[in-house]
Amino acid sequence: MSQHRRRPPARKVKQRRLVTAAVAALAVAAGVGIALRAADGDGPAGSVAQPSGGTSEASPGPTRSYPLSRAPRTIPAVRSHTPARGPGWKPAPGHRVVVDDARLADEGRLIADELGLTYAGERDDVRTGDVRLALNRGGGADPESYTMTVRGGRVDISGPADAGVFYGTRTLKQAVRGDGAAPEGVVRDAPAKPRRGLMLDIARKHFTAGWIEDRIRELGDLKFNELGLHFSDDQGFRIESDSHPEVVSAQHLTKAQVKRIVELAGSRHITVVPEIDSPGHLGAVIAAHPDLQLRNAGGVATRGAIDISKDASAEIVDDLLDEYAGLFPGSQWHLGGDEYQALTVADPEASYPQLAAAARKAYGAGGTVADLATGWLNDRADTVRAHGRAPRAWNDGFFRDTSVRPAGDLQVAYWTGKEIGARQPAEYLSAGRKVLNYNDEYLYYVLGEPQTFVYPTGQRIYEQWTPRVLRGSTAVPASYDDQILGGSFAVWCDLSGSQTQDQVAAGIRLPLRATVQKLWDPREPELSWTEFTALADRLG
Repeated sequence: MSQHRRRPPARKVKQRRLVTAAVAALAVAAGVGIALRAADGDGPAGSVAQPSGGTSEASPGPTRSYPLSRAPRTIPAVRSHTPARGPGWKPAPGHRVVVDDARLADEGRLIADELGLTYAGERDDVRTGDVRLALNRGGGADPESYTMTVRGGRVDISGPADAGVFYGTRTLKQAVRGDGAAPEGVVRDAPAKPRRGLMLDIARKHFTAGWIEDRIRELGDLKFNELGLHFSDDQGFRIESDSHPEVVSAQHLTKAQVKRIVELAGSRHITVVPEIDSPGHLGAVIAAHPDLQLRNAGGVATRGAIDISKDASAEIVDDLLDEYAGLFPGSQWHLGGDEYQALTVADPEASYPQLAAAARKAYGAGGTVADLATGWLNDRADTVRAHGRAPRAWNDGFFRDTSVRPAGDLQVAYWTGKEIGARQPAEYLSAGRKVLNYNDEYLYYVLGEPQTFVYPTGQRIYEQWTPRVLRGSTAVPASYDDQILGGSFAVWCDLSGSQTQDQVAAGIRLPLRATVQKLWDPREPELSWTEFTALADRLG
């Protein structure tokens, strides 16, 4: 018998081809159905289900069934998104978070917990549904930058440092919270400004540790990276002290509570910036040390002002600065320096002869009270600089036409143009100083709305303010943009009983979101204010 098979009749060949085509069509239809069901949440987005433990890369469904993706809607908005066709990614049972470096364990555990995923640690295998966090090995990039790629049913978030990777996980969290899924494509993102802060006046009003921790979680999700704590003023001194327990108010935070606050902030890549304001705003310290109170030539006490002609005044403030350097390990320190009442009178030398005498002794016959105050600020900068901290001070702590110049590395926290002898922001910038924007006409939330203050609205910040608007509503020239490090929204508690802490949280909610949008992305916002508020409500 011949070893070659006989060809079947032509009719049978045609019938077999029809059957084969029908089976293939059913298979394609089934594949599409699987892909579409996956997109609806019955399986890993954009993939055919893989056996448990499989390592092969899943193929997305047919691209013709998906429109081009759009950028994830987040606050702040992402700077760049390259769209792609595909179902995107959504969390599902069994999905993992994996990292390529143990330094990303905290970020991995946090996003896994938030999205209900399994944290699997350092892994090299690849599975459908994975969220992989990775550090780029190359140097030179902004450490707060990141790339988020959604492709093939997986999410890859990478950055040059853990801060950037953390911000990528915030984008993923918001995308899932707002739209249910992260869109297919590639996000490339980085902040326009390196300092993005909220400052809390906890001296005039006691805020609980739990409330502050809630603000830290909120700030972290919004990609803020600073929390300022103004904890010493005329009305109170609000953190436990070992060196000078006598100055501490009855309502205060313990050091253990502050340590937890600092640790939580660190886990969200937020630096806590402490402020002991001096030589003014020291009423709580002076109450325990009345001999250090500044008095004028007539013996009348000057509210909140310490007598900087006395060595003991410097000693007690330096004791406190040294003590708290161990509690606040961040790189930044706010020295205050504003509203020293000795310099608000017509003739400081005549009104405060002891200060004038100390100035002449220190700086020669031409020494002034402004020179003495500038020397005080420089000495306090030396104290915190010895602990590796970068000092900043309010703009009205810098004085014109003094023989003593403020330290060159003192950053200017510009808040007002209303002080005596007010100086335009350009004066500081043209001198080469770095400036932080605390513009009191946009970014000051002052409880009780005393004087001319009104509660700021998110809409006004969103539509009118930029980091270059340092004073009033006029922007400084664009040539100074690189010297403006960023800005901070500030809560001041002048009339502390005007709002509860929960009312404060509600009142600053939209202003915070508008502020960080303008600090992160220098472009004109794409969304209208109505759309932005709707997004804020959706994201929670």
